[in-house]
Amino acid sequence: MFIPKANRIAIYEYLFKEGVIVAKKDTRVLKHPDLETIPNLQVIKAMQSLHSRGWVKEQFAWRHFYWCLTNEGIEQLRSYLHLPPEIVPSTLTRPARSDTARPRPGAGGPRGGGAGGFGVPSKTDEDRSTYRRAPNDGGLDKKGDVGPGTGQLKYRGGFGRGSRY
Repeated sequence: MFIPKANRIAIYEYLFKEGVIVAKKDTRVLKHPDLETIPNLQVIKAMQSLHSRGWVKEQFAWRHFYWCLTNEGIEQLRSYLHLPPEIVPSTLTRPARSDTARPRPGAGGPRGGGAGGFGVPSKTDEDRSTYRRAPNDGGLDKKGDVGPGTGQLKYRGGFGRGSRY
């Protein structure tokens, strides 16, 4: 299929900038949603060409094509688009970590060490500790009353399928 050079370069630039590209398997769609001036069919055919060269990996799911650049494809597109080696796709760059994004341990979250996080036990912590404690007035010993031979035996008589009980 003939694809104008300007459209091909725009597709390659978008692919290199993002690292991935998605296209719906519908050739009747006139415009690609991410590339407003380029038809969806041209994007699909350009990516099929890159896939046959081994420059992109193709995944198809739920009527959508997903293409991801390979390492060889990054090198080839970098030379085709005349880009310096410092420029990399956004899939290879890591987002900047912010220390305020995650709560610190002990700040009162679900694993934060209690209600206030300052050594103050919460209601659930108190309930757990009272459940685990064995009462001294002859109640159940949660560790000693476990295992075979500790419970009452019930003989219901008979054996097999036809027995009544």
